[in-house]
Amino acid sequence: MYASYFGLKEPPFGLTPNPKYFFRTDSFLEAISSLKYGIEQNKGIVLLTGEVGTGKTTALRAAIKGFGQDILPVYLFNPYLTVAEFFEHFSYAIGFPSKDVSSKPAVLNSLGRFLVARHQKGLKTALIVDEAHGLSMPLLEEIRLLLNFETDQEKLLQIVLCGQPELELLLDKPQLRQLKQRIALRCVLKPLTVFEVDRYIRFRLKVAGADSLNIFEEQAIRLIYRASSGIPRVINNICDNALLFGFASTQRRITRATVQEVIERLGMTVGNLEMAC
Repeated sequence: MYASYFGLKEPPFGLTPNPKYFFRTDSFLEAISSLKYGIEQNKGIVLLTGEVGTGKTTALRAAIKGFGQDILPVYLFNPYLTVAEFFEHFSYAIGFPSKDVSSKPAVLNSLGRFLVARHQKGLKTALIVDEAHGLSMPLLEEIRLLLNFETDQEKLLQIVLCGQPELELLLDKPQLRQLKQRIALRCVLKPLTVFEVDRYIRFRLKVAGADSLNIFEEQAIRLIYRASSGIPRVINNICDNALLFGFASTQRRITRATVQEVIERLGMTVGNLEMAC
């Protein structure tokens, strides 16, 4: 609706992860490097955490996209499964025939043969679990036990657990201390700084084909940073609504007052708004 008005080829602030809008911050690049290193070096378990909306799923997809042909990623995004459902889903994701998934022992036997065969060919297999903070403790324990597929030198299955900070609290429970001890690498996706928010907004405008990257005034960007706490998903929501509001009120630039109006309409609170100047 507002794209052509602001000289854009498409709306730049969608809420759905889009690879071409992948914004490379130091935190993001560190997370992707850690994921790749952990899998390539057979580290066992890599933990990725971050607040809601910081781009964890985007980081996982970027990492998976960068894997070589020697790595088979098995990506699971629904943590709310029973143990039986998990093994069924895992097996189908790998591509086991139905006769090999009739029971948990059958799944484990098939998985063992599968992992050994890939290892002998110099290939790697990675189980990547998104939203892992939603996993039950019994299921987390089953995932830990999958690390028992190993040779004398290295693990045959690499595991990535990705979730909100609550995942760290879950892993602190005494029942999961064995799993926690097996985490080889930890990485955290951090919110954007105020400087990065400015670059982020300009970057997305540029990708969307903007004629001008100065659509948002400096004070507007500072208020967006304060209101969003640097979380990309919230930034996108504020910016998208601000552009729509600007279009409706025939503004050519998004001002601080416009952003403040949008924040109020979205029901957000920002301490003392005057401090964002």
